[in-house]
Amino acid sequence: MKMSQMKQMSHLDNIPSTPGKFKMEKSPYIHRLRWHSSLAKLTFWSLVFLGLIFLFFFRSPSNPLPSDPSRRSLRTYSWGGPAWEKRVRSSARVRSRNGISVLVTGAAGFVGTHVSSALKRRGDGVLGLDSFNDYYDPSLKRARQALLERTGVFIVEGDINDSALLKKLFEVVAFTHVMHLAAQAGVRYAMENPGSYVHSNIAGLVNLLEVCKSVNPQPAIVWASSSSVYGLNSKVPFSERDRTDQPASLYAATKKAGEEIAHTYNHIYGLSLTGLRFFTVYGPWGRPDMAYFFFTRDILKGKSISIFEAANHGTVARDFTYIDDIVKGCLAALDTAEKSTGSGGKKKGPAQLRVFNLGNTSPVPVSDLVSILERLLKVKAKRNIMKLPRNGDVQFTHANISLAQRELGYKPTTDLQTGLKKFVRWYLSYYSGGKKAAG
Repeated sequence: MKMSQMKQMSHLDNIPSTPGKFKMEKSPYIHRLRWHSSLAKLTFWSLVFLGLIFLFFFRSPSNPLPSDPSRRSLRTYSWGGPAWEKRVRSSARVRSRNGISVLVTGAAGFVGTHVSSALKRRGDGVLGLDSFNDYYDPSLKRARQALLERTGVFIVEGDINDSALLKKLFEVVAFTHVMHLAAQAGVRYAMENPGSYVHSNIAGLVNLLEVCKSVNPQPAIVWASSSSVYGLNSKVPFSERDRTDQPASLYAATKKAGEEIAHTYNHIYGLSLTGLRFFTVYGPWGRPDMAYFFFTRDILKGKSISIFEAANHGTVARDFTYIDDIVKGCLAALDTAEKSTGSGGKKKGPAQLRVFNLGNTSPVPVSDLVSILERLLKVKAKRNIMKLPRNGDVQFTHANISLAQRELGYKPTTDLQTGLKKFVRWYLSYYSGGKKAAG
């Protein structure tokens, strides 16, 4: 602090609070005290400011404050080193003549596990990336991880928001494709933890695209959008040409935002991007937060299950799509993806931009789903009929898949009865003997 400023401050200090009643004598001792006091304050606030800088700019993003649930997936991950790089290269090595090298994000997830396994079986190079967060039982994700490791797929533990990790992966392997399946899923959970959806589905996507646009060569990207983008659209079946500007949930809004972000990066940087709008995927190794999964669990436990109905006793229906059909659509999207056209972060020409519905085209009332489970489990369900809550759920979904049929050769073949039979067989095997808690 300059002396002229100090003199001004001392002059102001000498003005009495009640003019004319009191005037303090000017004292060098008092001036010294004020000088030291000011220095102390300056030092204190400097330390506070430096502390804030340290917190916001130098603190590792993988060590979040535990009180913030929206950042719970960001933990300290161990990666790097010669042995780690060797595992990455080995997993991503292409073993077929015309194979591709794919980075699969969300590889320990439901769809990610099945897609990774299918790619590996046909000889493609596959490297997984997953944060193993606790949105649902992490032990199920670890079991999927073990399943993939037996097929030769290595899953790197890390977060898609970790730029340094993503850049390192592309330094070690020149991926030709990215299958981006990592996301915060679930419609209802968004009301409890909205930040996690923005963190994963928007910030995570942007971070991934930022890295992909800068690498050379740029990979082609296929990513998971959602049928939820159709929101309050009442026209059925849902077509890719229909409006998607009326989301009914935050989850849907983040997926819609993802489609707009994809358009931006395609337009500016020449990234080849294909969005896949999945319709209610089910099957073995599925997600415990999905109705077919927790209905099975609760029916077996003798608990009542809540079945929603719309206004005026309207039917709630879903276009349930079996996992094997979804996988075929994912692989077809990868195989038909054209190369990105950018280089060094600059667009060289028009790049492919696509969006496809991947559904079953056969909506089934949720009450019928329960009836099928009753027959397969040989247990009568305790049904609790409730009004459809205003928490993001919509009354029905129904996919028009004509575009995917024409462009991808997509043709779902598994009906709900057949698919649920396979799921129940897996469920009873996985949770047999009470060895694993089903939640």
